[in-house]
Amino acid sequence: MKKTLISLAAGLSLLALPAFAAGVVDVSQARKDISADAAGKTFSIATVVKVDGIAWFDRMRDGVKQFGEDTGHDVWQVGPSQADAAAQVQLIENLIAQGVDAICVVPFSVEAVEPVLQKARDRGIVVIAHEASNLKNADYVLEAFDNKAYGAKLMEVLGKSMGGKGKYLATVGSLTSQSQNEWIDGAIAYQKEHFPDMTLATERLETYDDANTDYNRLSEALTTYPDVTGIVGGPMPTSAGAGRLIAERGLKDKVFFAGTGLPSVAGKYLQDGDIQYIQFWDPAVAAYAMNTLAVMALNEKKDEIKAGLNLGLKGYESLTTPEGASPNLLYGQGWVGVTKDNMADYNF
Repeated sequence: MKKTLISLAAGLSLLALPAFAAGVVDVSQARKDISADAAGKTFSIATVVKVDGIAWFDRMRDGVKQFGEDTGHDVWQVGPSQADAAAQVQLIENLIAQGVDAICVVPFSVEAVEPVLQKARDRGIVVIAHEASNLKNADYVLEAFDNKAYGAKLMEVLGKSMGGKGKYLATVGSLTSQSQNEWIDGAIAYQKEHFPDMTLATERLETYDDANTDYNRLSEALTTYPDVTGIVGGPMPTSAGAGRLIAERGLKDKVFFAGTGLPSVAGKYLQDGDIQYIQFWDPAVAAYAMNTLAVMALNEKKDEIKAGLNLGLKGYESLTTPEGASPNLLYGQGWVGVTKDNMADYNF
């Protein structure tokens, strides 16, 4: 059974590349063998995200939608209304029952989705994962970048803002969100090596990818640890929660921030100087890349999906596999750093 949420033009092919200039993803160099015409079949592919209705995954949905429009495949995105592992598992169960061809998933909890993804693969469903480098039950795990290097860059910026001294806080969406915890691991490792006079004030704050929860948890932590002068944020909403808190408490130039964020969410706080730096990758491009891998796998081109693969998408031109890792774990080079000086370059 297929579930179509967008209208697709029959026979649409990537051969007409100039027509895609208006899309959110630059596909001018994208593979031409992933269209429904080239495959000789229309595949049904669902993308399952951590939580529906936040800016990050709204942008990811744009990429999913464009992939469907560009290629003619039957694609859509779903996610729970709140960041909840059990709700995400139930959505995947529903997709298995529908008999989709592939599932692209951004797990809220890797541990929670392992059994249901094994069930999907046992039914012949291709599984492509993102932000889940330790996931076992996936055909391929596609990360936008080296997670620890991403976190190290956040700490490099934060440490300089803090003058290399003082206490800081760290947030993650969930203590089981693998990629976000790897970012914080990378940040802490960089801090210990380069800023020995800095210390993590308390354990990582779990914020459930929600800006209000970020605000409340950070507010409580700053009350408990009033000498904190820095925040490193894993989840995208922390940029808004921290910015709001710093602005309301008059802590500009006293508490500094570096973390994942989007200009559409954190731009006001960047412009006002309440936060200094955000990093992100384009979730729309990540969605397009995941769906591309899904079609390649369904087209029995798994022998091509390996280190060195060029998906023809910005940040995914030459995939790599970390030394000693499973060959199905693939990294791109897809993140950017943004301050108030260059945030106007990004319209999402």
